[in-house]
This record gives sequence, structure tokens and C-alpha cells, in this order.
Amino acid sequence: MEKTALIVAHGQPSDPGQAEADLARLADGVALHLPGWRVGSATLAAPGAVEAAVARLGAPVVFPFFMADGWFTQQELPRRLGNPALTILPPFGRMAAAATLAGQAARTAVIGRGWTVDDAVVVLAAHGSGRSRAPAEAARAVQTALAGLGFSEVRLGFIEEAPSLQEVAAGAGERAVCLPLFVARWGHVVTDIPAALAAAGFRGPCLAPLGTRPEVAGIIAGALNDKLGEMPPPPTRA
Repeated sequence: MEKTALIVAHGQPSDPGQAEADLARLADGVALHLPGWRVGSATLAAPGAVEAAVARLGAPVVFPFFMADGWFTQQELPRRLGNPALTILPPFGRMAAAATLAGQAARTAVIGRGWTVDDAVVVLAAHGSGRSRAPAEAARAVQTALAGLGFSEVRLGFIEEAPSLQEVAAGAGERAVCLPLFVARWGHVVTDIPAALAAAGFRGPCLAPLGTRPEVAGIIAGALNDKLGEMPPPPTRA
């Protein structure tokens, strides 16, 4: 059985080409961990990209590179894939490995600045939604995981629901870092998050979005490899 995988992200409607290129680089990184696989990528924001990728790859295992399991992953992605038989994995943000990675990123940033973990505040910046609880639930799961790591505080603020990022970032103090719970440096990460932190008078660093960490390619590769090992082989023809 040929091993194929498709990584799908929402992308960037205002600049779909840049997001397509960014995701293609991630797919190349994942492929380095999976010799013999064909790993493709596509964003929902690029017209026809998902459909073309499925046609090219055949019947890939699909990895949703999203931070939450909501409308895009449960409804729009299956519709765009056009094949109900395709295997779709849980999204990146709902994996235990994503929460672990968030903790490692925050801890490394704090220690790297010579601070002690128990004296540092971590501000998580998440998307949120005014229509679905799924994005907030996914972000709160990461917050809960980090709360057990000994930080002074782990605050969570949103772009599209309360409490706002500006609200929770205010008064975080001198020893604080902000970690964006986003998969890429698109849209909100380059506009809304910096604006909210500036308005809050936040003095700490804003780290790279979680999905851009170098460990991510290996995490995705591991999830794909594990899933394919669970799947039964295709039926043999007489």
C-alpha cells in the first residue's frame, strides 16, 4: 500500500499563495521523517487546492493543521475533500503533544532569560470564536496543561471572544512571555496579537506561534505513522 498523507490548514484568505508556500515547507519537513511516503499540503483558503491535492495523492491520510476541532475540521474540510472514506486525524491543537510542546516552549523562553519558572507569567494568545466553544476548549486544555508546570500564572486571552488578549496581558509584569496558540505566522499573529499586547502595555517577548516550532514536523509525522499502522490493509483482489 502506497503511503500518502495530506496536511491541510485554513490558510490566509488575504494572501493564499504565501500560506500555501509555508505549508508546503512544513510538508517537506514531515516527509523527511517518513521515508517512502508522499506528503502533500493544501489550504482551504486557496481555491481548488484541497481538491487538486486529493486528486494527486489518491486516498491520503489527512492531518488537519488546526488548533481546534470545530466547523472547519468537522464540516468544511470533509466537504472539500469530497471523499467520506478518507481518514482524517484529530487536529494538531487537540494532540497531547501540542500541549507538551507549548509547555516546553514557554519554559525554555523563561529559563533562557534567566528567570525562574515560579516567578514567570505565561500569557497564551488564542483565536476563540463567537459561534463555537471548540476553539476556547482546545485553548483551555493547553492552559490546564501549563498550569501544572509551576509557572506563577498561566493566563489565556482571545482575539474573538472574552476575555480579550489585551485584558489578560495587562499587568502581567516584567517577567512574562506571550505564546500564540496558532499554527503559523499569518493574519492574527502579525496584526491583532501585537496590537493587543501593545495596547496592554505588555513588556515581555511574544514567542513564535506554536505551530512554527521545529518539533512540529516530527510530531505530525509520528501521528501519521501511528495512524497508518492502525489501519487495515486494503482488500486483495482475486
